[in-house]
Amino acid sequence: MAAPATPPGHSIDPRRTAVLALHWQVNVIEPEGFFGPMLAAPVAESGVVDRAVRFHDAIRAAGVPLIFTRFTVPEDEGQLIRNTGFMTAVGAAQESFRPDSSGAALIDAMAHQAEPGLVFDNQRLSGLAANGVSAWLTEHGIDTVLITGVATNLTVEQTARHGTDLGFTVHPISDCTAAPTPEVHAASLANLDLTTAGCLSAEEALALLG
Repeated sequence: MAAPATPPGHSIDPRRTAVLALHWQVNVIEPEGFFGPMLAAPVAESGVVDRAVRFHDAIRAAGVPLIFTRFTVPEDEGQLIRNTGFMTAVGAAQESFRPDSSGAALIDAMAHQAEPGLVFDNQRLSGLAANGVSAWLTEHGIDTVLITGVATNLTVEQTARHGTDLGFTVHPISDCTAAPTPEVHAASLANLDLTTAGCLSAEEALALLG
């Protein structure tokens, strides 16, 4: 994996930084969720939930906003577009993704970390698409985004690339993300090292935040 784009000695200003916590919801993380057969076991084996919880707690203590995104499908389908196999599949199972469904809920380990007004729903793979998150970041003077979430090769990679193209400085948090296999996870992080400001571990990010 390439070295992070953030140079040695560089710091991250917590006043201009936010964390995007992507798809930490039952449908993605838990065995009973829609994507449970694909993701629940590798997520559990990776230990990523515990690491992400600790990281979220630490950044909240540092005064950095923590923004959760959820993939949901309202009864009118919102802005769902069936233009990929992924979106076709969730469109066909949309009852499992209703905003008030158990599958759409944030996992118990993180539910207490969600603050009013900082949970955004959308019907796109990118956590910055068609949900007001980008506008919120800009309105609050945020120019640096740290990303946690599952899966690395899906919402994390899509959001990180999107955020970079929008002009944000993006750092995926490598040990607070997970994918269906370690190989897919590593390949996705290698891509992100080239297409973002560089992946950081939770420890590295917290050190740069001071």
